[in-house]
Amino acid sequence: MPVFASDMLSSVAYAPDEILLALSLTSLLAVSVAPWVGVAVGAVILVIVACYRLNVRAYPSGGGDYEVASKNLGPRAGLVVAAALLVDYVLTLAVSMTVFAAYITTALPVLAPYRVPIAITGILLITLAGLRGSKATPVLLAIPTYLFLGAVFLTTCVGLLRVGTGDAPQAQTADYTIAHSGVDDELTLGLATVLIVLRAFSSGSVALAGVQTVATAVPAFRKPRGRNAGNTLLLSGLLAALMLTGLTYLASVTGVKYVDDPHLHLVRPDGSVVSAEYEQEPVLAQLAHAVFDTAPVMFYLVVLVAALVLLVAANTAVEGFPGLASRLARDGFLPRQLATKGDRLTFSNGILLLAAAAIVLVIVTRASATLLIQLYLVGVFASFVVGQAGMVLHWNKRLRLAIDHRARLRMRVNRVVNALGCVIATGVLLVVIVSKFLAGAWIAVAAMAALFLVMGAIHRHYRRVAAELAPDAQVGTRTIPSNTHAIVVVNEIDKPTLRALSYARVTRSSQLEAVTVAVDEDAAEALQRQWDEMELPVALTVLDSPYRELVRPLLAHVQAIRRRSPRDLVIVYIPQYIVGRWWEHLLHNQVALKLRNRLLLVPNVVVVSVPWRLRSFSRQFAGDGPDDPVDRQA
Repeated sequence: MPVFASDMLSSVAYAPDEILLALSLTSLLAVSVAPWVGVAVGAVILVIVACYRLNVRAYPSGGGDYEVASKNLGPRAGLVVAAALLVDYVLTLAVSMTVFAAYITTALPVLAPYRVPIAITGILLITLAGLRGSKATPVLLAIPTYLFLGAVFLTTCVGLLRVGTGDAPQAQTADYTIAHSGVDDELTLGLATVLIVLRAFSSGSVALAGVQTVATAVPAFRKPRGRNAGNTLLLSGLLAALMLTGLTYLASVTGVKYVDDPHLHLVRPDGSVVSAEYEQEPVLAQLAHAVFDTAPVMFYLVVLVAALVLLVAANTAVEGFPGLASRLARDGFLPRQLATKGDRLTFSNGILLLAAAAIVLVIVTRASATLLIQLYLVGVFASFVVGQAGMVLHWNKRLRLAIDHRARLRMRVNRVVNALGCVIATGVLLVVIVSKFLAGAWIAVAAMAALFLVMGAIHRHYRRVAAELAPDAQVGTRTIPSNTHAIVVVNEIDKPTLRALSYARVTRSSQLEAVTVAVDEDAAEALQRQWDEMELPVALTVLDSPYRELVRPLLAHVQAIRRRSPRDLVIVYIPQYIVGRWWEHLLHNQVALKLRNRLLLVPNVVVVSVPWRLRSFSRQFAGDGPDDPVDRQA
């Protein structure tokens, strides 16, 4: 639970904020409806958890909704789910670190102007921990998770006890009022009440985001994996629902106010609007202030524990995103580099991609949790809807094959549970789209659509390349070249050139020649004289270069050979320096790299780079120096 369900548990650190924020159009609604919205969200959590307990038992391989949709609804439905989940994992990391920064600045108000750097620092820390990997990670993650559970339940129980004994705590914002929302008459406000409540309900449903992490991490559980993952979901769902319900009720009793743009909508008891420098505390922090008003140290303890658990929750994205990306890469929907593990046995490429995307989101949104959560919910419930629809079809297929009466009855019950989850998720998705589309949800929809198209294009490319490279029975693809024509590129007579000549002679090509370009006629004549004096056993061909170019005459020479003997294989040997300092790359190999890149485009031409290690390389890296036996023979 601390490793994979901390996302769901930590969401109670910001889900009450989103509920009160949506209800802030009128303080009356915030006081009377907030607890019921919390109850409704808690009930939805339990229904979705019940559905996903069936998912993880039916598909324990860790594919989650991607596997369910692909096998029951087809590859396109699977891609829709995959696009939604990838976007959600990025948003999980961005949201967790943004709220983490909010709690840090609540404990240390002097850091309030630096929320964006704090969030980015958190992302970098989580990325570094994910790249390193460690068997001790579960233990380290467990401590903040259990501390957070204790802190929230302690705050809730002490607050409810004080309410029950007649000593109800009062939040610091209890005497504040919310400025007029712009709704001019009670009739219009009454008509808008339903939409306001639904928007608050959809905002609070962000607490469901962590369900997918457990569903995609089933292989990490001990056997029986499906049952253990299902039990983890059940326990986490019960705890999250209980904490969210308790906090929203306590917030309504203590009079917590939480609004968007406090300096515009929050009014002090004296009638003045709060200043632009006013920093609004999260709901949990306001409750800790009120409940532990006689023990200020408890406020700091609750806030810091909440910040720590958000770091743990961010780790679930580091666990989930690379795993899903690697599965998609193995299926040919993402670049294959995402399917390989690094030297620490982690999907390092996927982790780095996740971190980069999350940092971009934090910078663009300026670490605004509210704006990020608007993007968050579409993908969460889109994957819920498609996944539960796939599970209904899964039970339909199983029912056609089942004979035992008890098994059929159990499958029918399971189908009803998944159908109920599909209906509820569809309803919430519609509410999210209607109430939040213009507020930012359209960005998530656009990102999912773009990712869907990109993954489809990558898959088509891989299939096209595989078909092109597949061996066939045609004789022409199995014949060997008639002859091999070897060319050694010569700029001057030095050790790298002599080594290239030695390598070319060892291959015993049908024809072998050394080629130089006469950029300077005097230098070319001097090179020819030195070549003859050394009696080198290879003929030297001097190419004219009237425009003082190096690459074009060599290309023309190779293409002339290709025209004379189209079936011959041309092998071009190019000496290349191996350097040890970064700035030496700027001083060497530029012409060689340009020539190699151009020759690779010519059919039936093979380019061989003959390395020569300079002393600067030998001093920095272990290995044979430049004076090995091959060099002496050269």
